[in-house]
Amino acid sequence: MDELDLTPDPEFGDDAREQQSLGTMYKDYFIDYASYVIMERAVPHLCDGLKPVQRRILHSMRELEDGRYNKVANVVGNTMKYHPHGDTSIGDAMVQLGQKELLIDTQGNWGNVLTGDKSAAPRYIEARLTPFALEVAFNPKTTEWTRSYDGRNKEPVTLPLKFPLLLAQGVEGIAVGLACKMLPHNFIELLEACISALRKESFELYPDFPTGGIMDASNYNDGLRGGKIRVRAEIKIEKKRILRITQVPFGVTTGSLMDNIVAANEKGKIKISKIEDNTAAEADILIHLPAGVDPETSRDSLYAFTDCEVSISPNACVIFDGKPRFMGVTEILKQSAFQTKELLKIELEIKLGELKEKWHFSSLERIFIENRIYRDIEECETWEAVIEAIDKGLDPFKALLHREVTEEDIVRLTEIKIKRISKFDSFKADEIIKGLEDDIAEVEKHLAQLTRYAIAYFKNLIKKYGKGRERRTEITEFGVVNRVQVVAATETLFVNRKDGFAGWGLKKEESVEKCSKIDDIIAIDGEGVMRVSKVADKAFVGKRLQHIAVFRKEEEKIFSMIYRDGRQGAVYAKRFKVGGVTRDKEYNLTKGTKGTRVLYLAVHDTEKESEENTVLVHLKPVPRLRSLSRLFSFGELALKGRAVKGNLVTKHTVDRVVRAPKEGDALELEP
Repeated sequence: MDELDLTPDPEFGDDAREQQSLGTMYKDYFIDYASYVIMERAVPHLCDGLKPVQRRILHSMRELEDGRYNKVANVVGNTMKYHPHGDTSIGDAMVQLGQKELLIDTQGNWGNVLTGDKSAAPRYIEARLTPFALEVAFNPKTTEWTRSYDGRNKEPVTLPLKFPLLLAQGVEGIAVGLACKMLPHNFIELLEACISALRKESFELYPDFPTGGIMDASNYNDGLRGGKIRVRAEIKIEKKRILRITQVPFGVTTGSLMDNIVAANEKGKIKISKIEDNTAAEADILIHLPAGVDPETSRDSLYAFTDCEVSISPNACVIFDGKPRFMGVTEILKQSAFQTKELLKIELEIKLGELKEKWHFSSLERIFIENRIYRDIEECETWEAVIEAIDKGLDPFKALLHREVTEEDIVRLTEIKIKRISKFDSFKADEIIKGLEDDIAEVEKHLAQLTRYAIAYFKNLIKKYGKGRERRTEITEFGVVNRVQVVAATETLFVNRKDGFAGWGLKKEESVEKCSKIDDIIAIDGEGVMRVSKVADKAFVGKRLQHIAVFRKEEEKIFSMIYRDGRQGAVYAKRFKVGGVTRDKEYNLTKGTKGTRVLYLAVHDTEKESEENTVLVHLKPVPRLRSLSRLFSFGELALKGRAVKGNLVTKHTVDRVVRAPKEGDALELEP
């Protein structure tokens, strides 16, 4: 039998090299995928405020633009030349763009951001670019182009947008390890801020939502991470027992809000008798209250327990200089304003060059025809002789031109038709040249006063497109509603001390106090273990309960406790506050020794009450122990935290501890 050859095949390498290669490959794949999602799908570009799919949709619509509506299905199909991720993603992105009512003029059922209704299928709805989009978003002469994913077409790297679209529309995206959440801002306020930026004046920007609402943006933090805004629905008290919701918070639909209110009512957090939705073009939800319910308190309850108030955390992240960057809305606005100024400069320079070219050739044409230079070529036998004859004929007039005469210019002169030469009007030609000179002077003036020209451009946008785009969201400041104060206390807390259970469902047991279904309860058992848990229908809270009550953080109760450490240990006393706690966590108020027992526990509303608390400690009889009863005052103890072990009361065995008789009562101490 031949010997087995275990030498690694050089074609494949050994296992170690193969595993290392595989690990490196997956690492590279993950980084490539993460970079692709960030750069090409989820995060908008600073220059135009668009994600790639949005940019490709707008480019495709401009390609199809003829002034008439196009089927969205046709636009989606045309966009697939540029976007490799399928028709569904393109259609969804186009509907979102159309619902913002800024760049796309829609026709048909495009859904409703207010009610949450979805749009019709792409084959049933139509769209075209708005005049605003055509004015601010497109210019092939100032666009940087690249090849599409299959190399067959060219598409823009970014659109040459002359407007802070990113801040106007807002955008949200989740990438690999990175998220972006830009909130929409007011159209007019953005343009006014651009003017302030060009004038180097200070300005402030706050979100403005299409659904309106009332906003507290005191912690907006310029749209950066860590900031937060709170948005409330506008709730009016129509009558004594009717509340009307006329505006909803951003991201909340009337349908989801109604479901949320009904769920809060079923959980006992609020009290309503009926709810109606009359929403059409504007939100209109009627909430009917039962008899005896205060409408002001009910409104606060809606803010506290439903989506009538939402908290939104922005995260301004954009692609800038080829990588993601966190930028505040102020910096984004300034970048957009000065980018617009630069684009306007480029457009003016291009226009100036075109006007000068027109002036140059118009002047050449006039010289060529008026001085009958075309006759000099009648006897020329070669093309070179024709070019030379025309060039020689132009020599006396070249000093009147603004640039040199090129061979290309002479070739264009030879292409002038005889009919044009025969009908040449010298007076009309002078008028055209004079008009070109006036246009050139105007463009040069704008270039010399570029900031003023850019400011006039922004003012013109406000004048042309600002009507109907006034602020919808009211900016104000409001406090946080105390949920404990406005919650409906519809239940009663019961306790079964024998078995250690408590809840609102133990109807036949001992009642403790009124509670709501969102309250927490605090329970301290006979071994000194404290628990804070959410109230339930029935839940175990501990055996041999010493104390149980509704736990209210704002009410800092003071606890006085005496406990025996272990089965035969010393007796300690402590006076403490509970402080901050974690729900459902067990806290040992004693030293934690096995067999520990709480001998006395009292709860006080004020520190003075706890200091005046005096108890009578009864000791078990032992030889040579003369006094079996002694007074102990908790006023001798300093008020500390719940974790302190306490002060020594006695090392003797304690029989019981009772509250001491009040002043005037007969006090009998055992001999």
